[in-house]
Amino acid sequence: MEVKLWNDKREREMYENFSELYAIIKATEKLERAYIRDVITSSVYEIECQKLIAHFKTLSSTLKGTIPNIERFADTYKMDCPAAINRLVTSGVPATVEHRAAAASSMTSSAAAVAECTQNFITAMDSLKLNMIAVDQVHPLLSDLATSLNKLTFLPPDFLGKVKLKEWIARLSKMGAADELTEQQARQLHFDLESSYNSFMAALPNADSSKSDGNHGKGLGKAVRILKCNFIH
Repeated sequence: MEVKLWNDKREREMYENFSELYAIIKATEKLERAYIRDVITSSVYEIECQKLIAHFKTLSSTLKGTIPNIERFADTYKMDCPAAINRLVTSGVPATVEHRAAAASSMTSSAAAVAECTQNFITAMDSLKLNMIAVDQVHPLLSDLATSLNKLTFLPPDFLGKVKLKEWIARLSKMGAADELTEQQARQLHFDLESSYNSFMAALPNADSSKSDGNHGKGLGKAVRILKCNFIH
């Protein structure tokens, strides 16, 4: 006899989101353990961890009213994933970023800023896919993305992403908090974000142009190459 977990479409979506959250936590735990055991390289770990954190932030925001406490969710389903909870809930950044931050080097700041921009792009695009189209949901995400882009000095003021974000933020500021984007507006915003993201990746300094910057340039150039290889494909 087939037993249904849900009674309507809304409940079905809720359980599907539960399943996705469960998978993200489990995947993060395995990734953390693999990194600690040197099964994967730091570069692969960082990129994959950034993706998981970005997806987690989007999904946990969607489930905020249903799952106010992620630790309790993990306990309820007996997940035993302390490393994942620490990474996703407590830290919010990959261990490699934490380690570089501890070194307090300028290279760390630049690489972390690039990672932050990448994560904010993914979060914003994921949110639209999850139909988070209310002004009070979209506006903060675009503001965070705009702030992170402004931290990168190699991006010019007329950079496509900055221009598009400025236009969208100005448009949303004229709307009410409870107003929602139309299907056409949401589709256009996603297109603009994707185009801006591609322009952002193309604008990242390559290794050759970073050589003149000394050790900082070499470090940033390496981080950039890693980001390009993992996010573009």
